[in-house]
Amino acid sequence: MAKKQQEEAKENVLDAIKFLAKERGIDEETLISAVEEGIVTAFKREFSGMNVNEVAAEIDRETGEIFVYKLVDVVEEVDDPVNQISIEEAKATDDQIEVGDQIEIGIEVDQLGRLAATAAKSAISQRVRDAEYKRIQDEFSEKINEITTGVILRRDSRNVYVDIDRAEAVLPKEGQIRNEDYSMNRSMKFLVLCVEEHNGHPSITLSRTSNELVRKLFELEVPEIKSGEVMIKSISREPGARSKVAVCSRDENIDAKGACVGQRGQRVQEIMNELGGEKIDIVDWNEDPALFISEALQPARVMRVDTEITTNEDGTVERYAKVIVPDQQFSLAIGRAGQNVRLAARLTGFRIDIKKESDEAAEATQKMLDKFTVVEDDQQEG
Repeated sequence: MAKKQQEEAKENVLDAIKFLAKERGIDEETLISAVEEGIVTAFKREFSGMNVNEVAAEIDRETGEIFVYKLVDVVEEVDDPVNQISIEEAKATDDQIEVGDQIEIGIEVDQLGRLAATAAKSAISQRVRDAEYKRIQDEFSEKINEITTGVILRRDSRNVYVDIDRAEAVLPKEGQIRNEDYSMNRSMKFLVLCVEEHNGHPSITLSRTSNELVRKLFELEVPEIKSGEVMIKSISREPGARSKVAVCSRDENIDAKGACVGQRGQRVQEIMNELGGEKIDIVDWNEDPALFISEALQPARVMRVDTEITTNEDGTVERYAKVIVPDQQFSLAIGRAGQNVRLAARLTGFRIDIKKESDEAAEATQKMLDKFTVVEDDQQEG
């Protein structure tokens, strides 16, 4: 009966290690080494007052049997039973041993006791945590600026906590879309923003507000972007409300905007759904600033764009554009609370001033009148 229980215990050790390794994504050998180190730590703690020499532990990788050894000195006469063994007793195992040698002798694992078992458990848990932290650091450091899918665990007044591939990550306030639903157990896509060390542990920071999230979602949905045939040149975004995405094609046979919109708008609709209904305007990029600005202000129709680029004494560059639109298109060009022109300005890198056609005509007329007035004044003075 005792032998059967011993065999079951051996199997349980290996089974527990295999289960834990699979669940936590940690190498089995790493966990076995952790158990061995935990046993050594436990023994030293249990018998700390005995000044034991070097102790080692080994788990048989096939059977699960645990062996614990301590290093003892071979002597003629034993003065320290903990760290010494007589030559007569030593020769009983190996007749080649001589006085002054050191040999390993087995220790009954049962001698460890409850206190030692607790210490071993603590050491093993720490090793498991260390291995998990290393896995998280290594795995997610390679995923920075990439998309990951996670499940909402909980939230507090500032942060949302997310389970991503057996790791807990943080979605801070600045990475959250205003009024977005972060209910527990909801699955969402996130951008891995950074992996930093916090109190000695890796901390994964996520974002739902980054422009890069929009870029990566397009890469997932649009094969032509993934292959490089279509390029995203710039993105401007007000998270949760609207984004503008400027695209161009490297292949004259591919319509960049059409590829991103997809058949019946399916591709861009998938992205908008993932972003909680955020509207997305896809516009054609153009190297001509005037044409690009006209495109960026869609859905408004533009009549004329005058651009001016100046370099200041300090080397900074200012880009200014005056845009003339039909009177009835003015509100559309500006957008609600100025959103459309604001996004267009960020997308193009130009400070945009939008004027109605009638106002521009009135200004032109006034300038002309001012010129005539100056001429008349000059003539009268002459």
